[in-house]
Amino acid sequence: MYKTMKKITIIIASFLFSILFFDSAIGLNLSIFSLVTIGFLMIYNLEKFKNKTILLHTFAYILSAIFVFINHSSLAIIANCAAFFTLVGTVSQSSNSIYVQWFNGIYTTVAGFFHRNFEVNEATQKTDWKKDIDVAHWAKLIGIPLVFIILFILLYKNGNPIFNDLVSKINFDFINLQWILFTVLGYYLFSNISKPVHVEPATSIDLKTKNELHQSDDFSEEQLKKEKQLGTTLLGLLNVLILLYIATDITYMLTSEATTGTELSILVHNGINTLIASIIIAIGIILYFFRGDLNFYTENKTLKNIAFSWIILNVILIILIAIKNQTYITSFGLTYKRIGVHIYILLTLIGLITTSLKVLKIKNLAFLFRRNTQAAFIVLITCSAINWDSTITKYNLTKAKSFDIRYLINLSNRNAVILNDLKNTLDISQENKNRIGTKYRSHMLDLSQRDWQEWNYDFIANQDKFNTTND
Repeated sequence: MYKTMKKITIIIASFLFSILFFDSAIGLNLSIFSLVTIGFLMIYNLEKFKNKTILLHTFAYILSAIFVFINHSSLAIIANCAAFFTLVGTVSQSSNSIYVQWFNGIYTTVAGFFHRNFEVNEATQKTDWKKDIDVAHWAKLIGIPLVFIILFILLYKNGNPIFNDLVSKINFDFINLQWILFTVLGYYLFSNISKPVHVEPATSIDLKTKNELHQSDDFSEEQLKKEKQLGTTLLGLLNVLILLYIATDITYMLTSEATTGTELSILVHNGINTLIASIIIAIGIILYFFRGDLNFYTENKTLKNIAFSWIILNVILIILIAIKNQTYITSFGLTYKRIGVHIYILLTLIGLITTSLKVLKIKNLAFLFRRNTQAAFIVLITCSAINWDSTITKYNLTKAKSFDIRYLINLSNRNAVILNDLKNTLDISQENKNRIGTKYRSHMLDLSQRDWQEWNYDFIANQDKFNTTND
């Protein structure tokens, strides 16, 4: 009885999947699907939802769904999908690293049903699925009668005019093959995630891998002394070099008069290229010297202090790049690339912090990878909370010293209302005002024609404008 109810739950969920997504754009449907998915996973894995890690990822999944409804951006949709795979993977095994949870979540979504039902029993070398489902029997039970029914209908049509008329009046136009296939896809999806699976040996290896480094058996103080001398010399010279670079960079920033967009762009992009190379090399060198026994060498304090100094100097380099980028933004407005620079700066800063912790607390590469992927996931969810098109438009039109109106017009329709509200206050050409008006009307028309599955916050906030939009 319990198994039957669960089967019925999958069928209901598959119909909901079709109702929500068939022939519909992304909107309210993805938020509802997120809630349905959480409820579905809880029905099949109720005990696991007492785990704090699973509850935390459930909250992140709900949060990402809210951001999809509010912002309706591609980034929010990507974040929601990432949160979905994370949650499914966490239900599979909550103690894994987040990147293994992603892998298990994707694998479960794509092949969970086959993994469970075609898994080979090592003792008998026979598949377990035959014990529960006799596929050949069900194929015969459904297929053979269906073939003969169709055959005899065709024969009887030719033998009896009245029967022929009766059959001809039967209209199967209401059957939508695409909708049926979409429902089957939903059934397959929910069947897969009903009992999330994990991939071996990736899962067990990750569980066995700890974050701490341990001293090796062939610990050699003489060899470590030479390695420490090399590290101290190399990092010491690099500290001097980066100090010189920072001093000249600050001098250039204080004395240069770069005022054009091209000059500031070159200044920022050159700085970013330097930052990328510097950070990658810095982290790589530090990880090389602190990869093993040198962490346990009693006379490594000087090397550690020099390494920390270099990390701090790289942080200063990051701050200088951030100042340059913000100066660029203040003068010429926000763009996605300039926002991307700030996000990259944040991620590199996190990378330097985790590298410092790795050296300070004697951690291994697994620790570094785990913490940085967790940070990247948090940054993704956080960034999806912001309507970037709207933010860019508001900032550029109200705070930036100058702006590119063509860039703003070419953004998605999520800034159409703001542009239309402010167009008469802007010193722009009539042609651009007309383009803004066309964009606004197109956006209102698109919102007014949406089905309930496609609704979002923008639809609700602008309903009163549908009937007042000029033709």
